[in-house]
Amino acid sequence: MKKTGESVAAFIAGVTPAKRQRDAATVVALMREVTGREPEMWGTIVGFGACHYRYPTGTEGDVPIAAFSPRRQATTVYLLDTGAHAAELAKLGAHETGAGCLYLKDVEAVDADVLRGIIAEDYRRVLEGDTGEAIFTVTD
Repeated sequence: MKKTGESVAAFIAGVTPAKRQRDAATVVALMREVTGREPEMWGTIVGFGACHYRYPTGTEGDVPIAAFSPRRQATTVYLLDTGAHAAELAKLGAHETGAGCLYLKDVEAVDADVLRGIIAEDYRRVLEGDTGEAIFTVTD
C-alpha cells in the first residue's frame, strides 16, 4: 500500500452518504488527537503515520500505523486484531468486527472515549513493537 498524496479534505468532502462524511470528519479528528499526526491518503484509506510490516512467512508491506476508511455501508477502522479489544468492544456500542476491522454504521452512536481507547491501544502496540508474530517498523 502506498500514500497517494491526494487531499484528505477533498476525499472527505466527496464521501457519501452525508452521515458517512460526518463520521469521517469525526474519526479524522479523533485519530489526529490520538496519534498527534496529520492524516494522509493511502488510496481510499485515511492513514496516520506509516510503518513497514513483515511476517515470519516473508509477507511484508507498508501500511499506516492507524487508519480508517469511510465505506458506503460503514466506517471501517483498521486494527491489529479486534479480538485483543473484546472487553472494550463490549462497551463500545453498535458495531461489527472482522479479524482486523471494526465496522461502525454510526460513529455518533458509539462511545467516543471507548473508541479513542481502542485506537490508542493499537497505536501504542505498533509503536512499542507489541504486534504478535509480525514485526512492524515505524517509518514515518
